[in-house]
Amino acid sequence: MKRHLIAAAALCLLAASQLAQAADAVKIGFLVKQAEEPWFQDEWRYAEQAAKDKGFALVKIGVPNGEKMIAAIDNLAAQKAQGFVICAPDVKLGTAVERAARRNNMKVISVDDRLVDGSGKPIASIPHMGISGYAIGKQVGEGIVAEIKARKWNMAEVGAIRVAYDQLPTAKERTMGAIDALKAAGLVAANVIDAPQAKTDTESAFNAANIALTKNARFKYWVAVGLNDEAVLGAVRAAEGRGIKADSMIGVGIGGAKAAENELNKPAATGFFGSVMISAKEHGYQTSVNLFNWITGKAVPPAEVQTKGMLMTRANQAEVRKQMGQ
Repeated sequence: MKRHLIAAAALCLLAASQLAQAADAVKIGFLVKQAEEPWFQDEWRYAEQAAKDKGFALVKIGVPNGEKMIAAIDNLAAQKAQGFVICAPDVKLGTAVERAARRNNMKVISVDDRLVDGSGKPIASIPHMGISGYAIGKQVGEGIVAEIKARKWNMAEVGAIRVAYDQLPTAKERTMGAIDALKAAGLVAANVIDAPQAKTDTESAFNAANIALTKNARFKYWVAVGLNDEAVLGAVRAAEGRGIKADSMIGVGIGGAKAAENELNKPAATGFFGSVMISAKEHGYQTSVNLFNWITGKAVPPAEVQTKGMLMTRANQAEVRKQMGQ
């Protein structure tokens, strides 16, 4: 009897050890399209916090193109990762992501940009956490309209630069939401100037906006909208280069990360009026936790989560950052 009890105790200890090892063995990847951008750096930082809190291993990989994305997924499989969170370099790579995940028996959650299939439809089998691009854009436009009214500008004298990156659906939704809000307030379509950018960084936005400003010198006042803070900052810098002062320019970005923080904390106000802040914490931390829970059988992630933003300006940035958990 004693021998049986000892054997049973040993088996229990072995089972407990194996369960502990199984928990410790959970490994997930977090793949982002532009690892150098502050937004994705913040997502990674919060994903690392989730890994620390929940006890899983995290592998961070930048995937600037489709070839590197597939290589990264296969690399994660070789490391015995059970799943990954991804913001793909191109949403049209959705089918390739889905196939690679299935081939390697991994679970996948998309973040920020919704993955689509060959016909452009969202891939329902991949849970997603994103932002309602159009709704966020409307917040941008409404914030600009409120400031136009506060400054008592004549809407007929206002030109609107839409720093455009229309190949990314989210980018187009954001800028069109902003423009629609401006039009609803009385801005005529002829006053909207498209400024297509080659990439989603400040330099490309500067170049695009500079051309738009050069060709449309007839406007007394300017406003600027874009995909992110970097796009709007590029337009603001271009306006400054052409002698347009802060009291004649209203730029509202999206993101509220380091680029916006640095601009809003400058000693003197610039044409960058504010940013609709979105939560990198939720996108980095919660997606990672959702994936961990899915892998460990605790819960299946929601099919789709749309997060919201808050307009942050010089006047309220401390309060907004507090409310957004920054």
